[in-house]
Amino acid sequence: MTQAVLLIAHGSRRQEANQDLVEIASLLRDRREYPIIEPSYLELADPTIPEGARLCVEQGATEVFMLPYFLSAGAHVTSDLEDFRQELSSSYPGVTFKVCPHLGLHPLMIEIVLARLREGAGQ
Repeated sequence: MTQAVLLIAHGSRRQEANQDLVEIASLLRDRREYPIIEPSYLELADPTIPEGARLCVEQGATEVFMLPYFLSAGAHVTSDLEDFRQELSSSYPGVTFKVCPHLGLHPLMIEIVLARLREGAGQ
């Protein structure tokens, strides 16, 4: 199986805000743990989720991990992404699409929060 990561953020009209996901994709590529990594956006920016999935499939992906780059499990994470997963599975019957857990309350998140607090305090 050729695995791919489809990073999914909300998307913004501000290109600078969308650039974070592009940077995360680049950093993940540098790690070389997955052969295919594509950023995508739920709305307001390109590539869209279907476009990002198409790019993964065109590069030979047979298993696509849809990673929500979201901090909370709102409607986008709990239902919208599952709807996309079902649509993509129908569009690409030879490819498995899996929605991964969102960033949320991962145990390492507290380290990130503390690091940002230290930055804000000038430490």
